[in-house]
Amino acid sequence: MELTPDTIVLFEVGPVALNATIVFTWVVMLLLVLAACLVRRGITSDVEISPGQNLLEIIVDGMRGQIRELAQDTPDQYLTFVGTLFLFIALSNIMTIVPGFQAPTASPSTTLALALCVFASVPIYGISRRGLRGYLLQYVRPTPLMLPFHIIGEISRTIALAIRLFGNIMAGALIVAVLLKIVPIFLPTVMQALGLLTGLVQAYIFAVLAMVYIASATRASEATRQSETEASEAES
Repeated sequence: MELTPDTIVLFEVGPVALNATIVFTWVVMLLLVLAACLVRRGITSDVEISPGQNLLEIIVDGMRGQIRELAQDTPDQYLTFVGTLFLFIALSNIMTIVPGFQAPTASPSTTLALALCVFASVPIYGISRRGLRGYLLQYVRPTPLMLPFHIIGEISRTIALAIRLFGNIMAGALIVAVLLKIVPIFLPTVMQALGLLTGLVQAYIFAVLAMVYIASATRASEATRQSETEASEAES
């Protein structure tokens, strides 16, 4: 029984080896791109729309509503990044119903890569809203002694984000595999359905946490700017 798709080598040519994580990650990305292209070709502003466009609008509107509620800001600037995270993780987990498919999210390398994307996005969004100096000042407020604690917090939440997703997906797959050995009829099917639900929930939680981290940086930037403005007005 393989605990992670990293150990499953599907193709190997000389020193180059492609494991299940890499192959199925590209499969998921290809499916997302193809689905987007197919739906985009049929997009119309008419009253009657295709089922694909209807589904797309429901998903996008739902994402925009969640982002707006979390960020307390216009969602369009965050939608591409956070929405892509959710769709990639959700499709990776849903595809486990296909025989032979190994969810890339069951690999610690994939979940760490996704968490590092979130880690990088936080300062990018923060700096874009406040500027480099304004963003960096957050790490030394209210006192420079807080700098190491802020840095440790950034690193620890990134690691926790990766481990949380990896642990939940791997545990679900492991439970189903064990039940298939013990009780090969009925119960594993129920557990697999529950695993799909858990996979969607984990995709939602990961996207929400990513948006919370980004929103905390941008809101902190706004708060810092307001305090500086008030201070300058008081001095004048």
